[in-house]
Order: sequence, then structure tokens, then C-alpha cells
Amino acid sequence: MLSMSVTSCTALIVAAGRGSRFGGPLPKQYALLGGQPVLRRTIAAFQASPVIDRILVVIGPGDAAHYHAATQGMDLPAPVPGGASRQQSVLNGLEALATMAPDLVAIHDAARPFVRRADIDACLAAVSAQGIDGAILGIPLADTLKRVASDRTILETVPRRDLWRAQTPQVFRFAALLAAHRAAASLAADEATALTDDAAVAERAGLKVVMVAGSGDNRKITTADDLAVDFMETRTALGFDVHGFTPGSAVMLGGIAIPHTHALAGHSDADVALHALTDAVLGTIGAGDIGKHFPPSDPQWRGASSDRFLRHAVDLVTRRGGRIVHLDVTIVCEAPKVGPHRDAMVNSIAAITGVAAGRVSVKATTTEGLGFTGRREGIAAQAIATVELPGS
Repeated sequence: MLSMSVTSCTALIVAAGRGSRFGGPLPKQYALLGGQPVLRRTIAAFQASPVIDRILVVIGPGDAAHYHAATQGMDLPAPVPGGASRQQSVLNGLEALATMAPDLVAIHDAARPFVRRADIDACLAAVSAQGIDGAILGIPLADTLKRVASDRTILETVPRRDLWRAQTPQVFRFAALLAAHRAAASLAADEATALTDDAAVAERAGLKVVMVAGSGDNRKITTADDLAVDFMETRTALGFDVHGFTPGSAVMLGGIAIPHTHALAGHSDADVALHALTDAVLGTIGAGDIGKHFPPSDPQWRGASSDRFLRHAVDLVTRRGGRIVHLDVTIVCEAPKVGPHRDAMVNSIAAITGVAAGRVSVKATTTEGLGFTGRREGIAAQAIATVELPGS
């Protein structure tokens, strides 16, 4: 939590770079990642943080059209023109904020779209502590470091203890960072080049900056290959189904036949658990309900085994490049007892959907004698499906 003395924080997104190592027709911040510009995903990460009250973007010369296309509908202030170097671009952004004078400013690279809200908030909380001027995200080095000569001969092993890789965001008290950048702007070119991030600028000015443990997921888009990694999003959806009892000697539940005094009435085998799961899986991709794909008016589905319905729904997810993460179904009935058959149902559903049994949950409950299930007139089932799909 931010201290009560801190009332505002602006995120300054630096998107003025040209990305010489990236290649391609667009600067990397405007390239598409999972169907959306990298910059748009980066901005959205900061919009999700309740402690960020303003977002300002610094863009490169000639990028206005790319910027407006990437941020359409995001309700942002006009971007700030960048400079010839990253330091100059950050300074331009800070100067644009000078009249607003926020308490804190979070500097972030536009090419880091995977930053997590929790990490943003952790940096803000760290810098709000008494006596702290700045806080930056980073991760401790895990690889062995070697210093090498120009001919690639190894000269020495560099101890990695206490070494971290700096990331962004880098969060500072605004007035202190603005003063530090103004002072750095007057440095000779060779001195300025040595200041590779805002923390270095702050350190030169004698500010106290602390490191906050970040995540390896907060990687920076550097080359076109970095965009080849699928950007997955998680979706969940609910399914519900009901079937009444009819004369018979067994009910189909979760793909197995359970002996009972009645069967379930339905156009197919009336497996209420698989029907609820099917609707849940279809819901994750906005594909309608089970009746749309297998209409009860079609005689070919009379008495059909419901595993076909669930497998079809899973196949639709797979065709879209997705995968089933978890399936959960709750069966509501007074009888038959589900407990003795739970493991068999889990294994059956896992086999139908092609997921590990540990990703399937089967539960049961009653309505304490209330309603149609309490009167033993039928069975209801509620299901939730969780899937991962390529982002859109």
C-alpha cells in the first residue's frame, strides 16, 4: 500500500526508440503481439493498476500515426515528442509533467508488455517508504558471468553475488528525478552514455534507490523472434444443465453408467454432467451452447453418447490454438450417491477431453430436500471450464 503522503503517480511510457536490432517495417513497440500492438498491451498493464492515475507516452519522430492507431479508444493525453537519446526522451516526458508535479513517476519501457500489476504496485509501495527516493524492478543473476577479450578469450569469471538485471518500471519521487535528469543533460557525451537507465541517473545524483524482486516474465521485446512466442490469455465460462428422471436402471453421469432406480430423460443419453461441461467449454470461445451444435430436433443425436458433444467442444478450442487448463463440475442430486463413482468420473472426463486427471474436479451436493432435485425428480449439474487461448 502507498503511504497516505503519496497522492498521485504518473506512468511515463518511453516509446521513442527505433529498435535497430528488431528489424521489420515498424518499430517494435508498434509490432503486433497476439493481435495487438506491443505498446497497447504495455499501456493496458498500467491502466489495470489502481495506484496509477495518469499515463503519458513519449514517442519518436514520425510515429504519431502509429501511436494513434495503437492507442485508439484508450483515453490518453497527447503524446510527448522524444529526443535523440533515451535520456533526452525521458527528460522531455518529465518536463511535460512539471506543471502537474505528481508525487511519483514510474518510467517504463514500451517494449516490456508482460509487466504484472503486482510488480508495478510493489515498486510504488517500496518508493513510498520514508527515506527512499526510487525503486526499480530487477531479478538476481543466475548465470555464471565471464569477462572476455576482443578475440573472445576468457579473461576471468566475474562473481555474480549481489548482481541483478535491472528491469522497468523504475519508480521515483518526481521532483528528485526531474532534477537528476536536468543535471545529467549537461554532461559530456561519454559521461551521459554511461548512464544506461533512470536508476543510473538517480544514483549519480546521490538518490537512494532500492531493488524490488521482479519476474523473468517481464522480458523486453528486442528482436522479431520475441514476438513468435504465443501470447496466451485465460478464459473461464459457466455451464448448467438439468434432466428429469424417467423409468430405467442406470443414469449416465460424467461418461459412466451408474446403477439407479431411474434413468435420465433426454434426446441423447442425458448425461447432465457432460452437457454442463460442454456448455462451459463452448462458452470460453463464445461458440454458443450445446443445442446450437447438436439440436434436439435432429434425429441423428437421439440416444447419442454425450462424450461426443464434449469432445467436439474441446476440439473447437484446440483448433483455435487453445488448451483446457481445468474442468470443474458439481452434480446436484439426492441420489444416486456420487462419491463412490467420483474417481471413475474424473478419469472418464480426463480421457474424453485429453487432459490430466489432476485438471478435472468432480463434486456433488444436495439441495437439502428443496426443489425438484430435493424431491428426487431429476439431476442438475453446474460446470466451469478454464482454458488458455492465443490473445486477440
